[in-house]
This record gives sequence, C-alpha cells and structure tokens, in this order.
Amino acid sequence: MTPPRLALLTAASMLAFAANSLLCRWALRDTGIDPATFGIVRLVSGAAALALLVRPTGADGQDGQDGDWRSAFALFAYVAAFSFAYVQLSAAVGALLLFGVVQLTMVLCGLAAGDGATAGPMAGLAVALAGLYVLVSAQGATVEGSLWAQALMAAAGVAWGIYSIRGRRSTHAKAVTRGNFLRAAALSATLLPLAAMQWQWDPRGLALAVVSGALTSGAGYVVWYSVTPHLRAIQASTVQLSVPLITAVAGILFLQERLVASQVLGGALILGGIALTFRRQEKR
Repeated sequence: MTPPRLALLTAASMLAFAANSLLCRWALRDTGIDPATFGIVRLVSGAAALALLVRPTGADGQDGQDGDWRSAFALFAYVAAFSFAYVQLSAAVGALLLFGVVQLTMVLCGLAAGDGATAGPMAGLAVALAGLYVLVSAQGATVEGSLWAQALMAAAGVAWGIYSIRGRRSTHAKAVTRGNFLRAAALSATLLPLAAMQWQWDPRGLALAVVSGALTSGAGYVVWYSVTPHLRAIQASTVQLSVPLITAVAGILFLQERLVASQVLGGALILGGIALTFRRQEKR
C-alpha cells in the first residue's frame, strides 16, 4: 500500500472512530434509547450491512479469513462497555479515556509479541502522550463521570486494543470484519435481558444506532483492518490518539463547546507525535 493511500485510509478510520463516540453519546443523552439496545442494534446493523455487501472468502474461519470468535468477543466486549460508559461520560472525555487505554494495551501487546520499537517511534509516542495529557487537562476528564463509567470505558479500551492487534494479521479485511460482526451480533443476545428491563428507545435513537453500526462501525472497521497490517503496533496505537482530538474539535464545531489554548497545544503535540512515528518508518 502506498504511503498516501495508507495515510488517507488511516485518517478515514480515525474519523469513523470519533463519529462513533459522538453518535453514541448523542443517542444516549438526547434520545430515549437505552445503552443495551443501542449496543445490540449497532452490532446487528453492522453485521447485516456487511453480510449484504461482503462475500465470505471460503470455509468459515479458514486461516482466519472470515473472522474468529476471539476477535468477535473482543468486538462485543468493546461495544457493550462503550455503550454503558457513555451514559455518563461526554463524547470527548469518553474518547480520551478509551484511546488512552487503547494506547497502553497495544504498546504492551506489541512489545510482548517482540515488536520492538526504535528511538524514533518511541519519541513520537512520548510526544503524542504528552499531547494527550494536555488535552485531558483541558477537558477536565479526571472529575467527570462515576468510577464505574470510567472503569467500563477502560475495559472498552482494552477490548478495542486487542481487536486492533488481532487485525494486524488480517489479509482479507472485508471478510474478516464481516465474520467478526456476525459472531459479535450473536453474542449481543446476552444483552437482551438488560434491554428488556430498560427498554427505552425512539426512532431517532434507533436511527443513530443503525448509522453507528452500518456506517461508522461496519465500514469504518473494514478500512481499519485494511491498514493495520501495514502499521507497527506502536504506530497503530499512536495514530488512534488523534481520535480524542477529532472528537474535541467536533464538540467545538457542533456542540458549541469552548475552545481553550491548551486544546490547541495538546492537539499539536498529538499530531506531531503521530507524524514522527510515520516519518521514521518512511526513512527506513
């Protein structure tokens, strides 16, 4: 994959990830849908869209080409924890917590797998993490939401980090994502008792869940699985630190949130750190 195409597809993935935070928080804050129903509809609509548009590659699970249950469980755990955490957390703060944990999970998994990092990518990671800290300070994330909501978002971060790491072995991104979504949709049946107890939804909330599932999750994750094999673990994790920045900018543009100077500084550090990790790769 050429560097410009890799950069374009990676950016599209990050926009989709940020959109998922915005759509979920919007639905849970401003519509009547409950988190269990949102998570179920998100997974089922994603699986339905991919089943209609993507053909399986052959025998189910052959060489992991049509997904597997471990990846599907990580996907389901991420969606479930993500949905319940956003009952209390704002879109920006949720993204900060989520991708901070994703970063840690992916770096540790990469190091454990022998994916050693050179000085350049490690320097980029350090700069991006400094930017994340500045952005967290600007958002005041340390005092928002209950400990339970923050723990759920941290669990979602671990699950998504594992799902992303497993995607680095993918050679058939569309078929793998299709298979993972079909399995995760089946696992979402475990949320039905919670959905039945709460059972709150309206047409607008349902529509937001469908968009999140079919478009920003289903299509977005296909794109992400197509680029992760071309990234080192430290690069795949560092680039996702752009998602809290994108979410914060979207909050300023669409939710009339206030822009402060520390947000600008944090964003510049995150983007600079990401650029450093990729610049070193191109030189090699």
